[in-house]
Order: sequence, then C-alpha cells, then structure tokens
Amino acid sequence: MFIPQIYPLALALMILSMVCWGSWANTQKATGSWRFELFYWDYVWGIVLLSLIVGLTLGRTDPASPEGFLHNLGSASGRCLLLAFTGGVIFNLANILLVAAIGIAGMAVAFPIGIGLALVIGSVLNYVVTPAGNPLLLFGGIALVCVAIVLDALAYRNKSGNVQVTTKGIVLSLLGGMFMGFFYPFIAKAIKGEGHLGPYTVMFVFALGILLSNLPLNYTLMRRPLVGAPVSMANYFAGAGRLHFWGILGGAIWAMGALSNFVASYAAMVGPATSYALGQGATMVGAIWGVFVWKEFAGAGPRTNRLLAMMFAFFITGLICVALAPVVK
Repeated sequence: MFIPQIYPLALALMILSMVCWGSWANTQKATGSWRFELFYWDYVWGIVLLSLIVGLTLGRTDPASPEGFLHNLGSASGRCLLLAFTGGVIFNLANILLVAAIGIAGMAVAFPIGIGLALVIGSVLNYVVTPAGNPLLLFGGIALVCVAIVLDALAYRNKSGNVQVTTKGIVLSLLGGMFMGFFYPFIAKAIKGEGHLGPYTVMFVFALGILLSNLPLNYTLMRRPLVGAPVSMANYFAGAGRLHFWGILGGAIWAMGALSNFVASYAAMVGPATSYALGQGATMVGAIWGVFVWKEFAGAGPRTNRLLAMMFAFFITGLICVALAPVVK
C-alpha cells in the first residue's frame, strides 16, 4: 500500500488534491446545457469506479499487509466502516445543497458562505480529532484563505452588478457549508484507532456512502428540482455517450483528489486538519480556471481586477502557511 514517508511527497499529494477538487467542474461545463441532476449520476459512478480501481492497484501493493485494500476491507471494525460510509452520505448531501445554492444565489454568495463555512468547521473539527501541525500557521493560513474567498465573491459581485439574493439561496449555502465541514471528521476518525481503515479502503467505503445516498437524494431532486423543470431517468438514458463520459471523468477527477487527500492525511507528519485545509484551496484553482481559461472576467473593470489580484495574493499566502504548519514547530 502506497503511503508517503516524506513530507514533500505528502505535500505533492495535497496539492494534487487541491487541483483535482478545483478542476472537476470543468467536465460539467463541457456538457453544455445537460442538467446537473443527470450529470450527477455519472459523476457518482466515476467516484465509485476510481476508488475501486486504485484500491485494487495502489491499495494492495503488499497483499500480506493488514492495511492492504482487500484485507483491510474484511478485517476493519464495523464502527470504522460505518464512520466512512456516513462521511460519504454527509458529503453527498452537502455537495447537492451547494450546487443548488450556486444555481439559486450564484457563486458570489454560495462560495464564500458554503466553502468558507466548510473550511472553518472542517479544519477546527479535524484538528480536535487529530491535533497535528503548528496551530498558529494552520489557523492563520485558514483565516487568510477565508479572506481570499470573500474577495473572490466581491469580484464576482462587482462583475455581475448588484443582484438580489434570496433567502432560499442563503439557507442552502449555510446548510451545504455546514454539512461539507462535518463530513471529513468522520474520515479522520475512521482511519485511526483499533480496527481502523487504510486510506484506500476508507475511500471505497466513502464512495459507497455517496452512491447509496444518491439514489434517494438525487432522484428526489430530479422530481422536485430547486431550479428548473423536473427531469426523469428517461432523460438520463437519452443522453449522448459523450455526456456520460464527461460525467464519469468528472467523478474520477474529484475522487482522485479525495484519495490523494485521504492518503496525505493518513501520513503521520500531516494530519487531517492540514490535509483538509490545503485541499480546500480548490476554490483558488477554480478561480484560476474561471479567470484564465474560461475568461469569466473578460472586460471586467480595474476594480474587479484589483480584487482578483488581492484574492490570489491572500490565497497563496494562506496556503503557504497551511503547507508549512506540519514542519514548523
């Protein structure tokens, strides 16, 4: 089973996590007007398939190891299996709520409220579960990242003009951010103690939690959407092959980010709080795609450009602080 033994390698995995979590949404853009509820079925299948493939390869490089994928899956305690499964259910609920919030309130509201709240709650709870890393650098860096998220929201708002924000959008953002902050501590608890799961096993059980919870959650959202008209499974099966391909690829990219994050978190020199906080730098990666690839701010005025420059400065400084937290005592 591959686990990083030196911090630079663990840091590379956390950066990979940040890039994957901030990049998967490009696959949804590639599907055009294909409804998110339909895209999400394939996205979930991509998560499950990637977690199984990597578990059976990198997760069992030493079949005799008690933490190898299949051995660990059969010998882990029911408590740890339930924790990982529950983490997947909570994440899936959070992800659906945040996407719905973006559809109603826009990124300028959903991201600072949802991701900012998730970053604070998740990092604090993960540090309580496994206190690792310099707390001043860790939480100072988190504070800087939160400022960057607010600046990102201001840039979006300034570009889009004043928009009316509905109560429903704010409530969904708060709920999505709260659940997003609570899912990772379940993972942190599942990978420690007697009968614990290895990172590859925890990823697979986590993916099963996403899959099984998606059956009632996404189907309900299809029938009673928060935005747009209802859609059916007939619409899903009528989709072109390329649409399903992009959904599966998007899920696989997100899952690779999650797996990299879980593996880095499992390394003794890192801990869940640092791994989760650095992974949430995905917001900056998403902003980079939006600014430099999708040209979402093309033609924006000088005030918006200044906000974007400040956002990147705060993000980079905050992420450097978080990255240094495990090695500076």
